[in-house]
Amino acid sequence: MSINKKRLVVATGNAGKLREIKEILSEYEVLGASELGLVFDAEENGNSFCANATIKAEALRQLTSCAVLADDSGLCVDALMGAPGIFSARYAGENASDQDNVDKLLTMLDGVPLEERSARFVCAICLITEDGKKIYGEGTCEGRILLSPQGTGGFGYDPIFYSLDYQKSFGVLLPEQKNAISHRRRALEDLKKKMK
Repeated sequence: MSINKKRLVVATGNAGKLREIKEILSEYEVLGASELGLVFDAEENGNSFCANATIKAEALRQLTSCAVLADDSGLCVDALMGAPGIFSARYAGENASDQDNVDKLLTMLDGVPLEERSARFVCAICLITEDGKKIYGEGTCEGRILLSPQGTGGFGYDPIFYSLDYQKSFGVLLPEQKNAISHRRRALEDLKKKMK
């Protein structure tokens, strides 16, 4: 006899992200908002990853009585006082491409030696349970910013992010290698611990 799982609606249409969440939060039936035809628009105007994840989760929660989950993530570079941070996706402007953002970051770090380019990917997750309780998870992935891109894999800043775990650029890692140590996976694992 099968046991009905509680449903968890995720504020994403990203298949890779959904797969990772399904794997880690296996006690839930995980569905993307778009799979249920839920269209929501949340203005991410918080001052932290956690605040933005909460804004997205609360906006989605208005549309369903199921548990909901949202995340926000980005790259924080120590030599730039934590920039691009929450502005990672639009660092070079509102409609900037990944390449535009990478180019701006490398320009901002021009002249900064490799050993002073410490950085981390950060992910914050907000889960709102069926009864309205908020649970948070956070994860980081430490590394440094390379002088120039290495590899063509991944997306965003991956080709210039050197992972301390693998001693390689995220741009040369296989997706499953990256996902095994990603900031999102670590945030989900942190969330799972707090759910118990």
